[in-house]
Amino acid sequence: MAKETSRKESSASKLPGHGTVMRVSLIISLLFHVIILFSVQKAFPINWMKPLRTYHVELLRPPVDTFYNEKAAGTNLARIKPQEKIPPEQTEDTISLDTKDKRYISYAKVIKERLLHHWVYPREARENLIEGQVLVIFSLDRQGNLQDIKILMPSAHAILDKETERVIRAAAPFPSFPGSVTVQKLNIKANFAYVLTARRR
Repeated sequence: MAKETSRKESSASKLPGHGTVMRVSLIISLLFHVIILFSVQKAFPINWMKPLRTYHVELLRPPVDTFYNEKAAGTNLARIKPQEKIPPEQTEDTISLDTKDKRYISYAKVIKERLLHHWVYPREARENLIEGQVLVIFSLDRQGNLQDIKILMPSAHAILDKETERVIRAAAPFPSFPGSVTVQKLNIKANFAYVLTARRR
């Protein structure tokens, strides 16, 4: 019986293809490991052949004279001035209510009508037979807003001067400048003549 089993084992080991299977398994295993190695190499590249290069960088700065630089910086800062804001162009013109200038005729007429609408002879001056003339100049901006009032030639009576200022303030604000008026500020001279018509003969 022992001889028969040993014969079977020896015959099994000598079966055709047993060695071939081992070789094929080894080759497949080797190829599998080579593929894994290349995959790792692509994901994490390592240069096996060439040594890593190292670079040494050195920054060189010329010598600096501290005193000279501070002095130069001080002089430069002293020369630098903040940019001055350029104000917009302030153009203005002066006219009278009786102007003959074509640019202002229509606007002067509107202003004159507004002043006449608010102008009344002061009751106290009329009762006391007070007469006089007041030459005044007032300034308007482009929107027709009153900017300033100055009496150039006052009358001999304060009541007439005050009434003149009151009339101008009551008439303001005036209409905006028309297209023919291109200035930013318009000064208007007006002569207010307080004369009692009953005394005229």
